[in-house]
Amino acid sequence: MTRQSTHAIHPQFLDRSSPRAFSGKALTAKDIETIVEGARWAPSASNKQPWHFAYAINGDANWQAFSTIPNEFNRRWCLNAGALLVVLSNKAESAMHSFDTGCAWGYLALQAHAMGLATHAMAGIELAAAREVLQLGEQWQVECLVAIGERGDKSSLPADLAERETPSPRKPLSEILSAGPLA
Repeated sequence: MTRQSTHAIHPQFLDRSSPRAFSGKALTAKDIETIVEGARWAPSASNKQPWHFAYAINGDANWQAFSTIPNEFNRRWCLNAGALLVVLSNKAESAMHSFDTGCAWGYLALQAHAMGLATHAMAGIELAAAREVLQLGEQWQVECLVAIGERGDKSSLPADLAERETPSPRKPLSEILSAGPLA
C-alpha cells in the first residue's frame, strides 16, 4: 500500500510507519541519544519539557526487566526490536504533561525515521511492570512503550501479524478538521 496525501506534505510523513517486524540487531547508546535529541527539541508549554525516556538495548543488563513491560500480545513481536523505550511524563511539571510528551514522542519517531530506523509505540503494556521496573514515583505517568530498531522481514512475524504488516491509512481531513464548531 502506498500512502497518498490530499495536500503536498513532506515525504517523511508518508514514509514513516509503525512496523512490527524488526531485525533484532541491537542499537547503541549513541543511537538512542541521537533519537532522543530529536525529541528534546519538541515544543513545550512554558518550556516545562515534562518528558523523560527510559530505555534498554536488546541484550543489555536492563533488557530482561524491560521485556516484562509489553503485554503478551506485543511481546510476540517487540522483543526483536533493537531497543525498548518507555515514554514518561511528569504530572508535577505541567497540566499539559501528556500533550507535550506526545509531541516529543512524535519528534522522536521522526528523528528515528530520518536515521533509517523504525519505531512502533504501543499502549498495550503492563503498567504495574513498567512502574516496578523503572521504580517510578507518583509524579510519573507511563505514556507508552516504543520498540525501535532496524526493520525486519514480515516473514519473521506470526501469521496474524505478518498479514497486518503494511502502513495504515488515515482518516480524510473532513473527519478531523472543521472550520468553527464541530456541529
